[in-house]
Amino acid sequence: MSDYETLIYEVQNNTALITMNRPERRNALNMKLNKELLAAFQQAAADEAVRAVVLTGAGDGFCAGADLTLFGQMPTPEQLYEIIIDSYEPLMTLITTLPKPVIAAINGVAAGAGVSLALACDLQVMAHNASLMMAFSNIAFVPDAGATWFLVRRLGYGRAYQMAIEGQRISADQCLEWGLTNKIAPAHQLLEEALAWAQRLALRPTLAVGLTKQALTYAAAHDLAAAIEFEARLQKQTVASQDFAEGVMAFMQKREPNFKGK
Repeated sequence: MSDYETLIYEVQNNTALITMNRPERRNALNMKLNKELLAAFQQAAADEAVRAVVLTGAGDGFCAGADLTLFGQMPTPEQLYEIIIDSYEPLMTLITTLPKPVIAAINGVAAGAGVSLALACDLQVMAHNASLMMAFSNIAFVPDAGATWFLVRRLGYGRAYQMAIEGQRISADQCLEWGLTNKIAPAHQLLEEALAWAQRLALRPTLAVGLTKQALTYAAAHDLAAAIEFEARLQKQTVASQDFAEGVMAFMQKREPNFKGK
């Protein structure tokens, strides 16, 4: 466990568990939590023993979005711009490019920037009573923290626009139907199931899993020929890996591979 003030960082079975720990504010994002989340994900990225990450919230909420009390007084337009750029761009970029699978264990409401944070993760597991809420329009704001980027890729334009402007809670069942979560779990089993999934992924060939994440992100912004060429470049890295040799040997020997993440 590392020394953070607004989150708890633990490692178990090659999996980093990052728990936002401001339950009295439903884990709303303030300057301190934003900085510590960035540091925690940097720590997980740098630790070779960590091969998967789970992000969740303490208490009964995942993340209520930006803590509006952080403004103190209403910021100027220029100050608001700087806050959004400085607080969210480094964190969301890091999560989406981290070369390890990241699972969001959504244990309650994720609202506003909390939705962005949940969808920045590669995979989502929601408690049966959890929900997502694009609350920006309810205070006459535009979605930020990358919400537009995540939503339009998950939902397509029509549903993304509907969710963004109506500002209503989207239930776990609806999220599953729309593709905003991969799984739903009973609330009391959520963390157990998310960790078990992460630990299974941690046994996979970590280099290939991380490069697959990179390839899919690249493919979303490029044509087919460019995607194939990029895949070929990435395969040059995997073919030289220990896990590739182990995977081929295990296949030939008709046994389960023992991947080391290298």
